Amino acid sequence: MSKTSTPGQIRRLTKAHKMSFAAVATIGAAALAATLVPAGTADAGTTVAAAPVAWTQAVEGVQAKTVQHLSAQTKLATDAAKLEAAVKAKAAAAKAKAKADADAAAKAKKDREAKAAASRSTVRKPIYANNLDGWIKESLAIMKAHKIPGTYNGLYKNIMRESSGNPRAINNWDINAQNGVPSKGLLQIIKPTFLAYHVPGTPMDQYHPVANIVASANYAADRYGSIDNVNSAY
Repeated sequence: MSKTSTPGQIRRLTKAHKMSFAAVATIGAAALAATLVPAGTADAGTTVAAAPVAWTQAVEGVQAKTVQHLSAQTKLATDAAKLEAAVKAKAAAAKAKAKADADAAAKAKKDREAKAAASRSTVRKPIYANNLDGWIKESLAIMKAHKIPGTYNGLYKNIMRESSGNPRAINNWDINAQNGVPSKGLLQIIKPTFLAYHVPGTPMDQYHPVANIVASANYAADRYGSIDNVNSAY
């Protein structure tokens, strides 16, 4: 016949069991907290508390890997920043070069346009033939600039009457020649008159065809109103 436990007994067994379990837990905790110490390195009764060797090594390994990971991440970030800076610098240089090229092209175009405008506005000196036609035309251009009246026909008819178009013609027989101042050139002008009516910009040469024509036309304009009004010796 089995014995039946009373409530009091159950309470006593339960308490005893709890005490046993607590003791076991305490002993286990102490064992986990104990450090393996080589024999002879600690005196009896000395308490040594430290983390287990295996756990410590594991933590150190994790820490080392973490440091390596952080270093790698830092290097990647640094390299990325350098690359970004290089890309920005290259883009800025390209932009600056493009602007410089555009400015240079614009300046060159402006210079070309200014040169072309100056060339168009510059009156080129015409080239006249070295013959009677050319001498008359050049003389008329100078006469126009100095407001001396006269036409091509007026000059031509008087030149043909006076010298037949010979710029080296000279009169050595009239009164002027007898007085030592012979008439010379296309329009047979004497030296005193040539000097008095010489037009600046032409050679100081009585035989020079253009200088002779312009000075003679200047004299005729002063005395007769225009070389066109002269129909005989003047």
